[in-house]
Amino acid sequence: MKARVNDETCIGCGLCAEACPAVFEMNDDAIAVVKLNSVPADARHDCRKAAESCPVDAIEIMD
Repeated sequence: MKARVNDETCIGCGLCAEACPAVFEMNDDAIAVVKLNSVPADARHDCRKAAESCPVDAIEIMD
């Protein structure tokens, strides 16, 4: 499973980094970025939760 953040859509609310800090973090420009190439098995639920909670649908999950 992989995750991707559309940096043109992201508004920097930080919900994804709160929901899944193992995968997402905020960069210096307050835009979410993915920290890992592949989402670890134990973070998959939280990663999906983060994507669902994004108010602008900036996160794409690829299985």
